[in-house]
Amino acid sequence: MSTTPTDRLRALLEPLAAEAGLDLEEVKVTQAGNRRQVQIDVDADGGVDMNAIAEFSRVVSERLDAAEDVMGSAPYVLEVGSPGAERPLNEPRHWRRAEGRLAKIHLVDGGELVARVLESDEDGALVEVQPVKGRGRPKERRLEFAEIARARVQVEFNRKEDEGLLDESEVEDTDDDSTEDDE
Repeated sequence: MSTTPTDRLRALLEPLAAEAGLDLEEVKVTQAGNRRQVQIDVDADGGVDMNAIAEFSRVVSERLDAAEDVMGSAPYVLEVGSPGAERPLNEPRHWRRAEGRLAKIHLVDGGELVARVLESDEDGALVEVQPVKGRGRPKERRLEFAEIARARVQVEFNRKEDEGLLDESEVEDTDDDSTEDDE
């Protein structure tokens, strides 16, 4: 059996997450004064909503309070959340969930690239490598996971080809109080 407290905690939480239809992504225990802080990240295909996180947090809290062999009697603060916008891409499921997103990828050979994840499978991902400083055209490249040292999703604030965004010519002005044309 695992010897570290985090390993024992992970072993307790894995089946709870699976039962809730979630993937247990990260478990971190740190000391915060006289309390321990337990941070748990969960995710699922399609993401997780606040209701799922709240329900999982309730279930975990009940189980931790009942399982003294895992947490002991010292007080703890429980935080349950999702991996966030700039999540690391460590597993094939992370790559699948990042399809369409931009990622910064560090290669085993020391190279680095910024690419959009087009598709992925259990062995690697097809990415669209962005041109350096906007020069040239993006190029597709297949990366095997064995070639990747680490990767992280990047936040995009002004993606021009976002689906669902309307061109100004497609937006109707329905504001009757508009003063721009009243001059």
